[in-house]
Amino acid sequence: MANLIIDIGNTALKACWTSGITLGKIFRYQGEGIVDFILSLTSKEKPQTIVLCSVRNLSPQSIKRISSQCERLVIVNEDILASHNIPSYISPDRAASIIASRFLFNKRNCTIFDFGTVLTVDFVDAEGQYKGGNISPGLRTRFKAVNRYAKSIPLVDVPEETVETGTDVATSVSSGVISGIMFEIEGYMSHHPENINVFTGGDAIYFAKRMKNSIFVVCNLVLMGLALIAVEYD
Repeated sequence: MANLIIDIGNTALKACWTSGITLGKIFRYQGEGIVDFILSLTSKEKPQTIVLCSVRNLSPQSIKRISSQCERLVIVNEDILASHNIPSYISPDRAASIIASRFLFNKRNCTIFDFGTVLTVDFVDAEGQYKGGNISPGLRTRFKAVNRYAKSIPLVDVPEETVETGTDVATSVSSGVISGIMFEIEGYMSHHPENINVFTGGDAIYFAKRMKNSIFVVCNLVLMGLALIAVEYD
């Protein structure tokens, strides 16, 4: 019997069936009917274990409905984090990324960049110890913030290509935002040159193709971490 892993983020839900640590087809959903969407995935097959990672608060009724679809529901919470020696203030999705990085890059120092609604940067040493991390606004969040707090500046779309220096308002914003994130990434890399650099999240590839440094792109790092948690309970 397969497991079902679910990551409910700030803007979207991602879910997939797993066999061991092998990920199957990934389903994405954006909307308010999260529980109904999850139940649609289990309508034909009931998973042995559901691992649920959510940055949103789900009601007891929602948890009960999801729990009815499986033999075992595992919610990534402070107890799970403590069992993996991860501080309780770390969000469940970041914790899953840390667990996956420890597995994929065993005995190596890692810097994990997660490009989502926010940009998180986490550090794991060669012994697997979590060494702390930082949070700053993500790519699209920065574009929205410039537009919201500077009324004369329009909302600029994320460009495919950027110039080094803007020649009008739109290119000045896009160049400033993209260059700012690039300088931020390169700064972390220069401070930790011994670390393997791991990119994940929705905008990981966008920045990966702009990097000169050697990096690893693992787009579904959170899901891999959740799959590893599911295996622990099998």
